Formats: sequence, C-alpha cells, structure tokens
Amino acid sequence: MHTSPAAVAAAQWPQAASGETDWLRELAGDDGLTGFMPPALPDAAWVLHSMHQHEVGPTDMPYVAYKRAVLMGGGPEIIPGLDPTEVLTGTVGEHPGPRWHRLRWAELSRRTGDPVTPEEQWPGPYTCFPSLRESGGWPVGIAAPSEGSLNRADWNRLVEILTAHSPQGRDTRCLAYYTPLGQGAEDFDNLHVRAGRLADAKVLYDHPEEDGWTPSNFWAHDRSWVLCTDYDLWATKVAGPAPLVEALLDDAEIEAVRLSEAL
Repeated sequence: MHTSPAAVAAAQWPQAASGETDWLRELAGDDGLTGFMPPALPDAAWVLHSMHQHEVGPTDMPYVAYKRAVLMGGGPEIIPGLDPTEVLTGTVGEHPGPRWHRLRWAELSRRTGDPVTPEEQWPGPYTCFPSLRESGGWPVGIAAPSEGSLNRADWNRLVEILTAHSPQGRDTRCLAYYTPLGQGAEDFDNLHVRAGRLADAKVLYDHPEEDGWTPSNFWAHDRSWVLCTDYDLWATKVAGPAPLVEALLDDAEIEAVRLSEAL
C-alpha cells in the first residue's frame, strides 16, 4: 500500500510542547513573531535562498512595467504564464520550471555592483540589490529568492550538511518551530513546534499542515546548532560550530556568506 509523503511527514513529525522554544526566546531576546534570530554559536552564516533567471526576453524590464504592458493589454507576453506580482516575493516551493536557471547572488552582485548581501543589514527584499530597485524596479526576468522559506532543493542540501556535522548524524533529535504568520493566524499562546529525527527532516517539506514552508527555526535537541528562516528575509541564518559554517561556505550547491559581527 502506497503511503503519501504528507502522511509520512505527519507521522514522523508530531507536535511537541510549545515550551521547547523557551530557550530560543531567551537566546534571541524577542517573541519570535517572524522567527527567533540567534546569535553566533560561536559562528554563523547566511544561507542565501536560490533565485532564478529566465532565458527568454529582455530580463532587465522592471516587473512593474511588465505588469502594465502585459496585464493591461499594452504589449506581448514575454514569459508565458508569469505572474509579475510573484517576481519580487519569490515562490515558496519547487524550482520555478522550464527555461528558468539558477542565478547566483555572487553573479548578480558582479553584474550590478551591489554587495552580495547588505552590510550590517539583514538580507531581504528591501535591503538587497538596491541598484535594481533604484533603476525602475526588480527585473521581471529574475525570480527573486523565496521570502521566509528555503526552496526544496536548498532545504534538502542543508539537511545533508547538518547531518554530516552532527555527532549523532541521522539519529540527531531535532525540533522545528513555525511562526503562526505562515498559517495566517497569530496564536502565541500555543507556539507551533514539531519534533523528529534529522534523518526525516527532508519530509517536513511535505507536511500537510505546513503548506510547503520550511521551519522558522530548526535546531538540534542538544542546541549545538540552530537555523532561523525569518518570515521577512531572503536568507536563512545558520548558527553553530565553525566546521559547520565552513562546510556551508565551501559547498558547491549551497550559496552562503559568513555573517558580520554586527549581525
């Protein structure tokens, strides 16, 4: 009998006590409305959420101009099926589809002259690549990183790296916290936490109650490392031992940058 990924995820990641986040509240010094942002433990890096570029058309056309030209009948449809309103916020979930190719942040940085990530600011839609916003708006041919969630490929690779750098490996006990903002509700009397094993972390993407979002916080039960994917950001902070951070920085698939001391 076939068991769906959603059913597997629900069985492997049951709810845990909301009090499991108490240490994060103390560590971050906030209420976790968009995720508990930890300090370095003792090191930290931003894992940059993937962005993609379409291979067809004038990819530098601002999405506002594209929306006006196409949706209001003033021009041809350059990228079939594109919803311009989703270009800047990114789409949570899978690869955007055929004819979209990964665009590294480092490549866009070289192209624009902007830093890969803004100095002493968190990386998000209102801080990254300011020259694009100043020149008329985010280009329609570039699908921005997903805001508040890793895509599936990045999440899977991150889980593999965490597994390689956890003493218990696949058997590492983990917890996942999801901000209520992702469910369209704000119930902070009963914080949404799940418990499971690192070996089963990839299936969190298919959990029927999480709508394809990765956790706002994900951490080892022994607190040796912790992730924060802030609801408003284009990157996930990974705080933990230096070898873990170095592995992220050196990985061929993950794109990561070390955090400044100010963050």
